[in-house]
Amino acid sequence: MNLLHTVFAPSGAGPHPTLLTLHGWGANALDLLGLAPYLCDGKFLVLCPQGPLHVPLGGAAMGYGWFPITMGGPIDVKAVIAAREALRQFLTEARVQYPIDPKKLAVLGFSQGGVMAYSLGLGEPERFAALASLSSWLPQDLLSVLPDVAATEQLPVLIQHGKRDEMVDVGRARQSSETLRNLRVPITYREYEMGHEINANSLGDLSSWLHEKVMSPIVLAS
Repeated sequence: MNLLHTVFAPSGAGPHPTLLTLHGWGANALDLLGLAPYLCDGKFLVLCPQGPLHVPLGGAAMGYGWFPITMGGPIDVKAVIAAREALRQFLTEARVQYPIDPKKLAVLGFSQGGVMAYSLGLGEPERFAALASLSSWLPQDLLSVLPDVAATEQLPVLIQHGKRDEMVDVGRARQSSETLRNLRVPITYREYEMGHEINANSLGDLSSWLHEKVMSPIVLAS
């Protein structure tokens, strides 16, 4: 497959509800894998691809990223789109390699990975059952290159953010929430007494939300 990745596979033959998890700047394919057993009692097939950019961390240590950081400036939209295309190819290959339930495929991103989750979910809302953005933000520049966002009115989105986030100010998450509400995207927004992290409370809420939106969604008859 085109991206190095780690996998958490639940018991049984499948097809399984599947969660594509996208790590933040300087992390790697192992970073979010530890969430898997705590989300919906480990019933998700969890795929954790590694970003293609090398991020030197000092000494021999190496992290990875999805697109270059710009220290608060406008993002490199072309780099985001290139990374999105790599992830789209990864998902195409993953559907052959792993027992994925295509009707129960969700995407989750932390920090920079949240930007990538937005690019995937808002770019192809019909492909995903849900989108979760943790400690992240929705760049306005990204919206200009996405398709007609009217289709996103059926894509449930969860935003979680720490009130004391020292890396991505909580104001950016609040603005992202308002932007999505204005686009009529069904939003669940939650703030927590934490920094740039995932804590026990946010993890519990994330699991409950995924169960409601992906594992056991309420389908209204037409």
